[in-house]
Amino acid sequence: MKLLNSAINFIFTITSQRSLISSLAKREVRAQYRGSVLGFLWTIINPLIMIGVFWFVFSVGFKARPMGDVPFVVWLTAGLSVWMFFSEIVLGSTEIIIQNSQLIKKTLFRSQILPLVKILSSLLTHAIFIVILSGLILFEGLPLSWYFLQITYYLFAASVLALGLSWLTSSLTVFIRDIGKITAVLMQIGFWSTPIFWDISIMESPKIQAALRMNPMFYIVQGYRDSFIYFVPFWERSEETINFWCFAIILLVVGGMVFHRLKPHFADVL
Repeated sequence: MKLLNSAINFIFTITSQRSLISSLAKREVRAQYRGSVLGFLWTIINPLIMIGVFWFVFSVGFKARPMGDVPFVVWLTAGLSVWMFFSEIVLGSTEIIIQNSQLIKKTLFRSQILPLVKILSSLLTHAIFIVILSGLILFEGLPLSWYFLQITYYLFAASVLALGLSWLTSSLTVFIRDIGKITAVLMQIGFWSTPIFWDISIMESPKIQAALRMNPMFYIVQGYRDSFIYFVPFWERSEETINFWCFAIILLVVGGMVFHRLKPHFADVL
């Protein structure tokens, strides 16, 4: 009952504070490019350069083969786009309480919305990735499908996962500053252990494959490829879906509880 009330209160907070969340997200996006000559263009340039470098290294350098009939650059971009969205939220939220200490010290400010601000601001870069991916699909002559719309489900799933983790790390970082460094290391491990540049089928051991599939970001990355490339509806992966949401909801509850417990002490430490 207590969890249900907390969930209802959080939804009410989002709806009542939606203007503030939007305003803070816009401010954060503007702050990223303040003083830059090219400004907003960097939002487009950075993903293009990143995809170009990875494509050259793995396709030209390592001679990575296409995944079936799918060009490697399309397969890579589909997985990379959602990982970059997830990592930008988590890494950006780790010190978001400290960075907004002037707001935290205001009695009426609801600090739990700050990770939501990061999620909203990260959607801009993610949208650029999706546009680039769509352009690559058209350029390579691959088919278009209504399954593309399925990414809204996987995007929501990635946001829920990132929110729970962000609540946990951002609240702990206020008291243990090493959490930020630890999170960065764990994200690097997660990046290379998630099949973004490589296919899980290269692992011959079924046990290793099963262990890798337990990674919640494997579900999201595979879901993006299912939506853009393979056209597989998410309900056909029922077991993976159940496993993911069990993990994501537990993380969301734990992250929310830790944040709620530590929140009253933020102002004292900051």
